[in-house]
Amino acid sequence: MKKIVVSLACLLAVGAQAQNNGSIASRKLHMAEFAINNLYVDKVNEDKLVEEAIIKMLSTLDPHSTYANPEEVKKLNEPLQGNFEGIGIQFNMAEDTLLVIQPVSGGPSEKVGIMAGDRIIAVNDTAIAGVKMSTDDVMSRLKGPKGTTVRLKVLRRGVRDVLNFTVKRDRIPLYSLDASYIIKNKIGYIRISRFASTTADEFIKALKTLKDQGMKDLILDLQDNGGGYLNAAIDMANEFLGKKELIVYTEGHRAPRSEFFAKGTGRFQNGRLVVLVNEFSASASEILSGAIQDWDRGLIVGRRSFGKGLVQRPIDLPDGSMIRLTVARYYTPAGRCIQKPYENIEKYNMDLINRYNKGEMMNSDSIHFPDSLKSKTKKLERVVYGGGGIMPDYFVPVDTTLYTDYHRNLVAKGVILNVTLKYVENHRKELLNKYKKFSDYKDKFEVNEALINELIAAGDAAKIEMKKDQFKISEPLIKTQLKAMIARDLWDMSEYYKVMNDINPTIQKAVEILQSGDYERKLNK
Repeated sequence: MKKIVVSLACLLAVGAQAQNNGSIASRKLHMAEFAINNLYVDKVNEDKLVEEAIIKMLSTLDPHSTYANPEEVKKLNEPLQGNFEGIGIQFNMAEDTLLVIQPVSGGPSEKVGIMAGDRIIAVNDTAIAGVKMSTDDVMSRLKGPKGTTVRLKVLRRGVRDVLNFTVKRDRIPLYSLDASYIIKNKIGYIRISRFASTTADEFIKALKTLKDQGMKDLILDLQDNGGGYLNAAIDMANEFLGKKELIVYTEGHRAPRSEFFAKGTGRFQNGRLVVLVNEFSASASEILSGAIQDWDRGLIVGRRSFGKGLVQRPIDLPDGSMIRLTVARYYTPAGRCIQKPYENIEKYNMDLINRYNKGEMMNSDSIHFPDSLKSKTKKLERVVYGGGGIMPDYFVPVDTTLYTDYHRNLVAKGVILNVTLKYVENHRKELLNKYKKFSDYKDKFEVNEALINELIAAGDAAKIEMKKDQFKISEPLIKTQLKAMIARDLWDMSEYYKVMNDINPTIQKAVEILQSGDYERKLNK
């Protein structure tokens, strides 16, 4: 009884203190948490209680105000910071074994002699093969602070004994630029997967290489790019826009208007530019493509982008967790807010599916914007719209002609990936001897009947029903994917896209626009 009286006295004291320090709402929150922790019939986990209260509060605001625990914060930050500390390998889990696709060039694994095709079976005497260990668990054993060491046991084709390596961990770069090459005569192609701290530097380096190879025009691929750092998008836009041209501005209820301008120091202010977007291009991708469109600097090709125009501010909490709180909206130079409505969260989450159902992915005539969302571009006064993503200047429908349920199941169950890994493992030396250069491989390599039969057998083993009519429809796509993934494992990601882009209708449309005169007709400056 005495304990309850004391707790009630403390509760009143907390209420009195909160009354002096904050609003009625904050007092209620403090008193409720104190009461539950001190008076509830059963023991409670206070940390979990507070965490769930934070998550619930954020869920009532908007779709992008979120909470992340300390481990999630670390995972979220790594791709955007541009590096992590580990042993430096690209790998896949094949048949419950870690298969090295490529060691990072100049990285710690390559330095000690680990090679593409090696199978890592143990880490610090702990078996990781044949034990159904998750990819996250495997990575947690391979990653670690720079300078620390890790012992690896490795199986190598053609070598009878298990090989032992000691690898000294180091800082490993994470690249945001997937591919860059000359796609057609004087037309360069650069694909960016996210906007990270190193993106602008990677882009500048790739741009110089392409210019040295004779590039005059550029296709910038932002398809499936979900965004990243605002500053990275600003730095990228600076490469294309003139001095003092507005890139983006942000504004919120408690955040005064902030404007960001190009410095005029960009390295590609004059060449013809086509930017590719689709329904998964969001946030920073929309900042960049919106600025390009509003200044009539280039053409946007593809499908309407995602529609995320909310700015999140990270708020670090004492235990290493973090709140990403929406503090403002961003606006394109013409004053467009790209954020789609989110009053109905369920409808917001279903937006992309609803686009498919309404036919928007197949026909641009299915897209309707009210006149209240109409804006005009800064130089040519072309009509553009806000309120739900960047609408491209040239619409390219989703290509459904090669996709079937059979193909989707092969991809979803990892059959195409695993067959590729096994094929490269068995034929790596033979392929590299036969195709000294990627250009030889691209021109001459064909997926043969034996590899297709192996794929079908692997599909059967994965309990995917073989449907001949569907296979016939998807066969050209399956063969292209196999060829592209083999190229990736033999060389790098850039070679993967060199193969896949040959059947990508959005990229083919971009090339056509630059070669046909459509670019000049649309941007008649």
